[in-house]
Amino acid sequence: MTLTLTRRVLMGTALAFGLAGAAAAQDFPTRSIELVIPFAAGGSTDVVGRIVADRMSQELGQQIIVQNVGGAGGSLGASQVAKADPDGYTILMGTVATHALNPLILKRKPYDAVEDFAPVSLLVLVPNVLAVNPALPVNTVQELIDLAKAEPLAYASSGNGTPLHLSGELFKSMADLDITHIPYQGSGPALTDVLGNQVPVIFDNLPSASSHISSGKLKALGVTTAERAPSFPDVPAISETLPGYETYSWNALFAPAGTPPEVVEVLANAAKAAMADPKVAERMAEFSAEIVASGPEELGEHVKAEMAKWEPVVVEAEVSLD
Repeated sequence: MTLTLTRRVLMGTALAFGLAGAAAAQDFPTRSIELVIPFAAGGSTDVVGRIVADRMSQELGQQIIVQNVGGAGGSLGASQVAKADPDGYTILMGTVATHALNPLILKRKPYDAVEDFAPVSLLVLVPNVLAVNPALPVNTVQELIDLAKAEPLAYASSGNGTPLHLSGELFKSMADLDITHIPYQGSGPALTDVLGNQVPVIFDNLPSASSHISSGKLKALGVTTAERAPSFPDVPAISETLPGYETYSWNALFAPAGTPPEVVEVLANAAKAAMADPKVAERMAEFSAEIVASGPEELGEHVKAEMAKWEPVVVEAEVSLD
């Protein structure tokens, strides 16, 4: 009798929580939502985030307010969202840095990229590019590999432990090269020195390098995605020379762990609708961004796959940050 009663109580409690979650989703959102972008304003993640936030606001009927919380390679902003109330009113624009690399390279882990977040939607994949100063006597990825094996070379990136640094380290490993990494405090200073030929080679985000490529100030040898970028169809994919090479930046929405699944679904559906808007697609094409607009489960699997992919690269390159 007692056991039966206990089961009934538990079932009733579970049903009550389920109905409460469904009711919350039905009403959600009733006020503005904060989207934390864990990097400074003006970068590609910020621009993508603001475009998506604006369109999702229309879909949800409530304003999504963007807050830039930069610092520690995205960890400060990500940590803030991980600790927020799990009600759907604070969400994160996550990246490969916040959810794949930082958990691997930071000695002090401010959050668990899997356990502390509820995946919402993988929005876009953005190519990186391997480019050189035009004075360097190479025109293809293979010619760069041959030159790097014949004489010392260096490449620039936006900083130690960044996705661009690790893109370079993966390239070094797969091409069996010993090429020196020169880290900078952001893509801007790195580009400046490559344009000035202080450093001959760079791994950069395609959006930030595209104007210099178009003007001829940089020579693009290869994009890092598996296929060529639609905005630069004449630039080969690095994988055409190094089969299996593939890296990219990505942007995805996350909520704090414990956010009701019904609320996550509302956010995911709004994100999908936003990314299906032709005007949003047009803006994303300016970044050579490939729209994904996945569901929560797909994003969760993507994060795990990215961590598994990058762990051996981080270990081989001995990348570690305080």
